[in-house]
This record gives sequence, structure tokens and C-alpha cells, in this order.
Amino acid sequence: MDSCAALAGLRVVDFSNVRSGAQASQTLADFGAEVVHIETPGGSALRGSPAWPFWARGKKSLPLDLKDPDDLAAARRLASRADVVIETFRPGVADRLGIGYAALSAENPRLVYASVTGFGRQGPLADLQGYEGVVFAKFGVFGAVNDLGRREGPAFCSAAYASYPASQLTIQAILAALYERETSGVGQHVGTSLAQALTVSDTYNWFARVLALKYPDAFKTAARFVDGAPAGGNSFRLLIAMTKDGEWLQFSQTAPRLFRAMMKMFGLEWMFEDPEWESLPDFEDVGKRIAFWERLLTIVRGKTAAEWRAEFDRDTNVWGERFSRGSEVLDHPQMRWNQMVLERADPDFGRLRSPAAVARASGTPPIIHRPPPKLGEHVALKAGWPEAAASDPPATAAAAGGLPLAGVTVVELGTYYAGPYGTTLLSELGARVIKLEELEGDPQRNMLAFPEIAGLKALQGKESLAVDLRSEKGRAIGYRIIDQADIVLQSFRAGVAERLGLDAETLLARNPDLVYVAAPGYGEGGPCGHRPAFAPTIGAGAGLASRNAGAALPESAELSLDAVKAAIPQILAAVQGVGNSDGLSSVTVGTALMLGLVARARGAGGQKLLTSMLSSTAHALAEATTRWDGQPDPPYADAGAHGFHALYRLYPAREGWVFLAAPSEREWRRLAAALPDGAPLAADPRFASLEARQDHDQALAAELGRRFVTKPAAEWEQALRASDVACVEAAPGPVEAQYMDEGSPGRLSGYVVQANHPVLEDVPRLAPLWMFSRSATCAGDAGLVGQHTRQVLNDFGFGEDEVDRLLREGVILAL
Repeated sequence: MDSCAALAGLRVVDFSNVRSGAQASQTLADFGAEVVHIETPGGSALRGSPAWPFWARGKKSLPLDLKDPDDLAAARRLASRADVVIETFRPGVADRLGIGYAALSAENPRLVYASVTGFGRQGPLADLQGYEGVVFAKFGVFGAVNDLGRREGPAFCSAAYASYPASQLTIQAILAALYERETSGVGQHVGTSLAQALTVSDTYNWFARVLALKYPDAFKTAARFVDGAPAGGNSFRLLIAMTKDGEWLQFSQTAPRLFRAMMKMFGLEWMFEDPEWESLPDFEDVGKRIAFWERLLTIVRGKTAAEWRAEFDRDTNVWGERFSRGSEVLDHPQMRWNQMVLERADPDFGRLRSPAAVARASGTPPIIHRPPPKLGEHVALKAGWPEAAASDPPATAAAAGGLPLAGVTVVELGTYYAGPYGTTLLSELGARVIKLEELEGDPQRNMLAFPEIAGLKALQGKESLAVDLRSEKGRAIGYRIIDQADIVLQSFRAGVAERLGLDAETLLARNPDLVYVAAPGYGEGGPCGHRPAFAPTIGAGAGLASRNAGAALPESAELSLDAVKAAIPQILAAVQGVGNSDGLSSVTVGTALMLGLVARARGAGGQKLLTSMLSSTAHALAEATTRWDGQPDPPYADAGAHGFHALYRLYPAREGWVFLAAPSEREWRRLAAALPDGAPLAADPRFASLEARQDHDQALAAELGRRFVTKPAAEWEQALRASDVACVEAAPGPVEAQYMDEGSPGRLSGYVVQANHPVLEDVPRLAPLWMFSRSATCAGDAGLVGQHTRQVLNDFGFGEDEVDRLLREGVILAL
């Protein structure tokens, strides 16, 4: 490689003017690609976002009117010499403009063309505008977080639970196609959708529902709160409580030993021996749950936040993360220790602070100090790029149907979801993923009452080799496999990999071409690397709750115990309701894995990459976590959790609720024309312009509210969609029902396929989350602990006698 950047020399044309595409191309630019952003003549709408200098850094700006023949010709000239094109139009729009895949690939067969849509390219929702809120409404997100509103009906949440994962899935599809192009010499059309990307945050609800539907008389849907009390023990293990000085803490005690440590710190260890509390922390009796809950809340309220931090320093198995707001995560000591914060002076934005790159890379460090472009700064590119590099091999005819990562071997060292689901994604692209699993199995397998259910999603497509890596013989097994692998994923707490001899330094010394990705919760070393990190804890520390709850998140030392109890369901919905740091982190891990693999294929060799749950969540919250002088505030929902403003919010209908997304001038005109009595709205001077509508937002919401309440939500959706207005009925939760159940939008859109499990037999699972025009994807099954031990060991040169001896010695487990 001529440069140390992973993607140096790659050319990207980005036609997108929404977050999903912009954040995808931002990461490509961070790692060295030359990205030209084709803006509208007046500038991208993203320039008005607080995150603009973050999403646009390192790019070039070329404003073009794609309906103008000269500008269209300029766009096509660039695409003819590009490696990658990204577009986020509704299906069919790019083709009508003359920049669709068919047109551009005919001139440039090596082109990797990436599309990001709201709902995919087929199915009953494909023509819907792909606003994140519309996706949330159709798939039950607002219905699932109704506690956010502290009122009847669905509630709006602000976090980019679809757009951010879609950006990462887009990067992975692009990189997989580029990796495959190294062999075939031919590009292809790839894509994903916000509706599919939303699913990455579901860690185990899908298969819990599969089980409940399979055995309807044996299970019932679980709720977090019943009769004003936490419904299960997890609410106590992951306790939310307020300190003496009015600061919320999110505890992180999921494992039994961690919960016992917290009880000891609270002076309550005696309860484990008291027959009255023998089922601690799970109680059938509501009164007992409330009594225990109030006891815990009162104990936490007895100390200030600083006093609790001192307690946590005395026992590192107990940890309570404060609920941060806005960009406070950039001051988190672990973010700074990990060097995952960018601070620089910018001539246009003053002091600029934002998350650094999605991953640190030892051999191909990202380039993140380049400023965002001024509008039209690179207008000279209208003449096109120079000729393609002479070293580019000519395109050849390539057979369809192969897996893009066929022949790649990934070894997984990790537990739970935030790291391991990242390798699941690679398995769906064709990689062989071998999970070196502890003899007792990944703890996530048994997080729910029915064994295996909680771990199924993160185990799909993997081979389980159960081995004791703490033993010398077990490590020797691990070394023999890793010595022949392409990638290792490790997601242990700080220090564990070193103690096991599975750290990057050790493994890269044995296998210099290895791509080693470390994906801990907090980081390696530093002030919090050794802390227990679970999705709610990281979400609290990164600001997820405040992003969703906004000003409605109460913080005051004067709150009564009853007020604290009343606020906790709302906080739970804000930090754990639908999306979570597990999903946001796992999809970022998938990007880091692919970056390392493609960099190696382009000559970089092996290296170590680092992501963390904390930094990944900060990237997902970019509108709140990017700070610069004079920036606009990020959009927050109103106090009732209806939405951002009158033209992007929930409204009650005569039956049910609708979600309206008509923020642009053109959409407003369509809405006013389509409403039965919309003429007075269109003529009202209070609503005559964007600025006027902003100034009279509450009045406009009231006018629209009076109209929407006159018809059922389903009728409004049918009538307004006919006029191309994005107004849809807000589906009820749970979210997984809107994907899985017969007749659901997920089923009708082709998002579900059949799989098999040794215990559950035939089960539905999500299909792979990408579309490839030429390559295939793979929807693998999940297995039991040790199900593949014997086969994997045989494949790596272990004879049957040796396997039997290791079994007798207890080094491995094989089914």
C-alpha cells in the first residue's frame, strides 16, 4: 500500500443527504478513501445538523442539480471512475435520475453500488418514505416504549436505532463487495434498509417470542413493571436508583457473583441466608418485590454520587454508571484513555469535539483531523477524476451465487452479544466462525428461564468448540486454530486476554497476518476497563437515556421516594426500551472486522483494532455528542413524547395513533392538499413558510390534531399514502411481532427465513440484513455447547484418539 490508511486510493461518490449514507461514507473517509459528497445546489440538509462537522469530515463537496443535463453528466463522469457509489433514494428514484446501478455499472463494471432504503426494494412498504420515525411506527417501536410518554398511547424516541446500524451495515456490505472484487474483478449492487438495521438491537426477545408462540400455554409475555413494581429479578440486578444529591445511577450486576457483591456492599448479604428472601432477587409476591425495591432505593439514596464512586473503587465487582447528558460522554475518563475523542480547532466551527473513528487501528490508523468541506469547495471535480489507476485489474465475468467471505476463518473469544453478534454478521457473509466457548457455555445461553433461548441470535452461523482456555492444553488447542485463522474477535474485560495468553501481542507474534479485533465494554486498562459492562450501564454512561427522555428525565435531590419510583419505568424505556448499546456496539464490531480484513487484502498485513461499547454508542448519538461553538441544539421530543415538531410526530386518531413525517416544503404542500379540509391550513399565514411553521409549531400541531382525531389511524394511512404523504398507523409493540408474525410487515417484506435448532427444531429467524446482486448470503443455524468440537478439531489436524483423550481429561466438551 502507498499509504498507511486502510482504504487509501479508493474513490467514493456519495449521493446521500440523510444520516445513514453520510455516516457510512464518513467512516470510509476516516480510513483514507477519497469521498466526494454530491450535495443539492443549496447544500445538503445535513448541514443544519449539530453532527454535520463530524459526518462530513475529510470529504469533498460538489453541489449538483441531477435534473440538469450538465450536472448529471458530471455525476456520471465521477461514478465512471469510482470504486463505490452510495445512494439513499427511494427505490426507483436513482434509476429515473439516470444514476441507478444499471446505468452506472454499464460504464464501470468494477463499481460497488450501495443503496440504503427505508424498507427494502420489495414488499408492501418499499414505496414509503424512509424516515426513521416512519420505520419506528410501522414496526412497533413507539408502542414498545410507551412508558416514555407517561401517558396512554405510543411514545416517540429520538435515538438513531435504525439509521446508525444501517450506516454500519452499509459499510460492511461495501467492504465485503470490495473484498470479493479482489478475486472477481467485478463490482455489484449491495444494500440494506433501516427496517432491517433496526433489528440488530434485539438480543433475545425474538427467540423468547418464538418459544412463547411454540408453547402458548407454557409462557406469557413478560413486562418490566407489573402493578407498580419491577416484574423480575433483572430489574434489581440492573438497578436504577438515585443518589442523595439527585444523580441517577445504573448498576451493572447481571452475573450472580456481581449481584452478591452489590448486596454485600449494601449491607444486605444476610438476606441470602434468610428463608423469607430465599428466592432473591426473583419474587412471585408483588408486595415482596416492592419492599425489596424500596430497600435498595433507600440505600442508594443514603450516599452521594461521590461517596458511591469511592465505594466502587473499593470493590471493582460493583459498578454504577451515572446517566450522562448530551456530549458529556466525551469527558468520560475511559473515552479519553482509549483515545476515542477528537478535539481540534476548526476555522468555521471553532473548538470542535466529537467521537474519533469507530475503531483504533494499529497498522492503518484513521485520518480524522481533516475538516468538513465548505459548500462547493471542490467544484473542480465537476470535470471528473483522472483516469483510473493503471494497477486496477480489468473487470472479468464473475459467476453469481458465491459467498463474499468464503474461505475466511474467524475465531471468536467472547461472551454475550455486544461483541459476538459482530461475528454473526460475518458468518452471514460466508465466513467460517469458530466460537471457542467455555465448557459451561456462553453465559448468555442461560440468561432466560428456558435454556439456550437468550443466546440463539448471537450463536447463529457459528461452530461451537467447547474448550477450557484456562488450561495449558486448552490454550494449545486455541493456538493451533488461531495460527491458521484470518480474524480473532476478543471481547473480554481488561486483563483477561493477557492472563489467558490470548492478547494481540501474543497472537500476532504467532500469526503476523492475523486481524485481531478487541471489543470490550469500556476498553483495555484505564479507569473503567475492568468494570462490568452491560448494555444498560453503557447506555447510561453514553447518554442514551437523556437522548430519548430529554428534559423529561427528572434529576433533583428533592424527589420523594414515590417520585423516584414513578420515574424509573420511563428511564427504563429510555435506556433499554427497544435499542440498546449491545446492538449499537455489535454492528460497529462488524465494521471493525471488515475494515481489518479489507486492509489486509490491500497489503496492510495483520494488525490490532479496538472498538468499545462506550465509543460505539457515542457514534450512534452523534447529534448529541458532537460539540462546536454556536452549534444548534439537537432535536429532542416534547415533554409528552409525541415527536420533534408538528410535522414529525405522533397524533391520536379516532382509533389508534398515526405518525406523520412531512417536514419538507414539498411534503407540507402535499399534506395540506390531501387533508379533507387542508385548504385553510395552506392559506394560513402562520404556516406559509418553513420559518413560520417553526414559529407557530404548537398551533400547527393543534390544527393537525383536531383533524387526525376525526378518522381511524388505518384510514388516515390509506388516504394520505395515496397522496404520497408519509402518515402511517403506529403499530403496537412488541417490535419482534411486527417482523415475525404471519401477515406482519416483516414477513411480507421478506425479512424472515426458516432455521433449525437441536432443541426447538424448525424456527423462524431473521434473514441476512443485506442485499447483494451477485453474491450470496448465508442464514446459518445456532448449535449447542460443544456441538462442533469434534469436527473442528478434526479439521485442524487433531486425530480421533487425541480428541478422545482431551475429552477424558476434561479439556474439551463434545456432543
